[in-house]
Amino acid sequence: MNSSYHHRVPELGELGTATSSQLFSTSPSILIPLGSTEQHGPHLPLDTDTRIVAAVARGTRARLDQQWWVAPAIAYGASGEHQSFAGTISIGTEALTTLLVEYGRSAASWAQRLVFVNGHGGNVGALDAAVRQLRAEGRDAGWCPCAAAGADAHAGHTETSVLLHISPADVLTDRWIAGNRAPLPELLPSMRSGGVEAVSPVGILGDPTTATAAEGKRIFSEMVDGCVRRVSRWSPGPDGMLT
Repeated sequence: MNSSYHHRVPELGELGTATSSQLFSTSPSILIPLGSTEQHGPHLPLDTDTRIVAAVARGTRARLDQQWWVAPAIAYGASGEHQSFAGTISIGTEALTTLLVEYGRSAASWAQRLVFVNGHGGNVGALDAAVRQLRAEGRDAGWCPCAAAGADAHAGHTETSVLLHISPADVLTDRWIAGNRAPLPELLPSMRSGGVEAVSPVGILGDPTTATAAEGKRIFSEMVDGCVRRVSRWSPGPDGMLT
C-alpha cells in the first residue's frame, strides 16, 4: 500500500494537531490536562490519572464553545507519596509549580483563558501556587478538579470503574485486590511520614473489586459535568480553583 495516502486525521479541538494559523483565527482558550505517572496498584496502568483527566478534558471541551482547545496532557506531577513503588516518576511540588507558571506565561501570550484540569490530588499545592501567581500577573487562568461525590482515594472503586469505562482492556481484573479502606483523614498522618506504602503495601486506598464499567460511566459523566459547570460559570476562587 502507498503510505502517502495514509495521513493522520486531525481531531477537532486538539491543540497538538492544530496549526498556528488555525489558532490565530479562533481567539482560543485552552484546557490543559494535568495528570501523573505513578503506581496504581497491581491492576491499573501508571498513566491512570493522565488517561482520566485527558478524557475528562475532551468531554468538557465537547460541551463548550468552539473557542476551547484541549492541550496535550502534562503527564508528570507531584507524586512523592508513591515513590516507594516502581514506575512512579515524581517531579515534586516546587518543580511542578515552576512548570505550570512558565507554561501559563507562555500560553497566555496567545490564549485568552487557561484552565488546568487536574487528575491527581498531589498536584493541588502546585496548582494553588502557580495559578494564584498567574492571576496576580494579570493572566486569566484557573483550574478545576476531576471530582466525584464519595470517591475513594487511590486505585480503588472510583478510578478502576472509570478505567473500565474508558480503557477496559488495560484493567487487569485478575490482579485486583482490596486495599486499605479506612477514610483518608485517618491515613494521612502515617502517609506523611511513610507514603502510601506505610498504609497499603499493595498501593491501593479503596476496593477496586467492586468496580464496574456502568459505574465508571456514571462517575465519568459526573466529572465532566462538574468541569463544564465550573468553566462555564468562570468564578475563580482565591487559589484559582473554579467554583
